[in-house]
Amino acid sequence: MKINDYLNDFTNHLTEAIEIANNTDLIACNKEIKNILICGLGGSGIGGTIVADIISPKVTIPIASAKDYSIPNFVNEYTLVIANSYSGNTEETLYALEKCQSRGAEIAVITSGGKLKIIAEENNYNHIIIPGNHPPRAMFGYAFTELFFMLNHYGIIDDTFKNDFENTITLLDTEKKDIQKQAMELAKKMYKKTPVIYVANGFEGVAVRFRQQLNENSKMLAWHNVIPEMNHNELLGWRTNVNDLAVVYFRNKYDYKRNQIRMDINKKVIAKYTENITEIWSKGDTVLANSLYHINLGDWVSWYLSEMNNVDAIEIDVINFLKGELAKV
Repeated sequence: MKINDYLNDFTNHLTEAIEIANNTDLIACNKEIKNILICGLGGSGIGGTIVADIISPKVTIPIASAKDYSIPNFVNEYTLVIANSYSGNTEETLYALEKCQSRGAEIAVITSGGKLKIIAEENNYNHIIIPGNHPPRAMFGYAFTELFFMLNHYGIIDDTFKNDFENTITLLDTEKKDIQKQAMELAKKMYKKTPVIYVANGFEGVAVRFRQQLNENSKMLAWHNVIPEMNHNELLGWRTNVNDLAVVYFRNKYDYKRNQIRMDINKKVIAKYTENITEIWSKGDTVLANSLYHINLGDWVSWYLSEMNNVDAIEIDVINFLKGELAKV
């Protein structure tokens, strides 16, 4: 399969993930959960970042992500730790999980197999198993969806997300051709340029996902920043070294009102240095829908650019080399 095959199946992934979760028996937890840590990197870890963006304004306890060997010092027996590794063999996640275990945390797992699946089964941890043997970044829809079900099981969020997913799936199916059209137009503007991605606070995970997809699928560098933070630093950088850049604003009706005003002013400033500015508004009536709309669109952009760049979107030779070298140590 090619990356575009996975993208064509994106809403099917979401639907199947819902079915998997509904058919998974999870064990009740009697602990009082006071904070949450989601461990994961790359195509697995970004789901945790985006989920945290979506649910943090609604939940009453803090939620954090760990993308390293280490864990925050707050982790204890009242922490829900969700270890999220598609392969189940991500080195950093396994190291972090071991430390969380030593703190007596409540452990839950989302994976397709590997060592993480074995650990979950041996310790009777709650776990959801998703289909394996695919590129982790292409299976984003599975692990991302399962995180909501896991958080719902522990009483962190209510079950309104289920209806949100159903509506989002319908939206993405209805808008599929238009999303692809917008993606192709944006890819043409980014071809042989360095993409610069801007979003409002609350949607940074979406920007990170887009940047990572450009890195992995399109084999090109990109950067992102967030409004309003970039107004206090990066905006001043739009003076020098501004050649060959392609700017895109991912905008949503749920962006905070003052940030929407800031984005309009930003565009005026940046327009003095480049005409290559694109603004794409998401569709949908929830933050989940807005996020998945832009994620799906960004994924398509990365595929079209991989074709324009004449590169294999699935190939990850350099990452495999890095893992091979680490295995020797």
